[in-house]
Amino acid sequence: MKRKWKILIGVLAVLILVIGVYASTVLSKKGVVTVQTGTVVRQDLTSVVTASGEIKPKNYINIGANAQGELREILVKEGDRVRKGQMLARIENTQPEADVKAQQAGVYSAQADSSAAEAAVKSADENIRTFQAGLDKDRADLDRMKADYDRSLALYNEHLLAKQDFEMKKFTYEAQQATIRQSEMRLVQARAQREQTAAQLASAQRRVAQAQANLIRFNDLLEKRNVTAPLDGVVTNLPVRVGETVVPGVQNSAASTIMTIADMSLITAEIKVDETDIVNVKLDQKADVTIDAIPNKTFTGHVIEIGNTAILRSTGLAASQSAVSSQEAKDFKVVVALDNPPDEIRPGLSCTAKITTATRKNVLTIPIQALTVRQKGQLEPKPKDGKSVQAATTKPDPAAEKAKKEELQGVFVVSGGKAVFQKVDTGITGATDIEVLNGLKEGDQIVTGTYQVIRTIANEAQVKVDNKAPVADASKS
Repeated sequence: MKRKWKILIGVLAVLILVIGVYASTVLSKKGVVTVQTGTVVRQDLTSVVTASGEIKPKNYINIGANAQGELREILVKEGDRVRKGQMLARIENTQPEADVKAQQAGVYSAQADSSAAEAAVKSADENIRTFQAGLDKDRADLDRMKADYDRSLALYNEHLLAKQDFEMKKFTYEAQQATIRQSEMRLVQARAQREQTAAQLASAQRRVAQAQANLIRFNDLLEKRNVTAPLDGVVTNLPVRVGETVVPGVQNSAASTIMTIADMSLITAEIKVDETDIVNVKLDQKADVTIDAIPNKTFTGHVIEIGNTAILRSTGLAASQSAVSSQEAKDFKVVVALDNPPDEIRPGLSCTAKITTATRKNVLTIPIQALTVRQKGQLEPKPKDGKSVQAATTKPDPAAEKAKKEELQGVFVVSGGKAVFQKVDTGITGATDIEVLNGLKEGDQIVTGTYQVIRTIANEAQVKVDNKAPVADASKS
């Protein structure tokens, strides 16, 4: 009997020991978080902004019709290279050409009238000179005759000259005075005639100028019937055909655009960069451009233009043009010039550009997913009894409460089996890693996963490292 009780007590003791060990093990593992880790390493880091867009020439012009009429001739075809000033097309020009010829005849007639008036002015000038010379001669004769008259008067008063001779001298002197008055009258008339002729010449010259101005206007109207290239480039669009009627200046009308010429000397990739990345993009930064239509090739380029106006992603319009304030995502236009564009490139091709915004050599880096944010109050140690150290009667300090809500950026460093939050300052961001400026040193082990763990793990929590790759469940495939 005693032997039976001894065996029973021994079994109970072993069972109690096993239960105790199991309970101790379970309790020791309570609160342990399984994490994935990585290390802080040194490496070269490149920050890249990626955006999509399309290939465009730096400069292109839609050539519209400057006159209404039937398109009689198109001298180029789509894809042709043209030179500045080259004739591209002709619009029906019967009436403008007739107007030019009629106006040319009007110019010739006005010029003939002007020439005749100019000759009349020259003739009037000659007459004035002739009459002036005759007047000068008559005045000289008058002076001579007056001297003879004065001598004759003196001799006559002394009874040394016969009355008949004296009267002859007197009559000759008075006749010469009448001749001078007649010459002066002819000179005045000649000058008046010259002024009239000069007025006719000025009028004729004005008619010539007016006729020439009209000729220039009609020539301009005629020239507008000839479509010429405003720059060197390639014909990229030719929406009209011979025989169609084109019209000038009608918005959104296909008939108002004859063709499009693109300056292919500078090919660009016009891309839309997200608003969160645009602050890192600067002029002359290098870029790698891939074109969907030309696979397996990468073309180099550099940034030549950065837009200052945000573009709404839903409408493509500038945010400043929208009458309603919107919180939707916005983009900014960035233009990348291709250094060596291929010959087969065409405007409108879809492309993707990767702009290198910064490069760092041999810097400390961590995986981007390791970064997390915690409020300062969440990092403070909790009392062991779980109770608040603050007395119930003590009012909370607003400044202290605000300080507790301050957000800190950092990572969890694994040390002594615990995950300790460490505040870090970061630099540039690469594709998968981010630069660490301070707060960590090379070789530190940090928590890198999972996302749920990083988001919820508490400061100084017990952790278990498990870096095994997850095994896919075949039953779910």
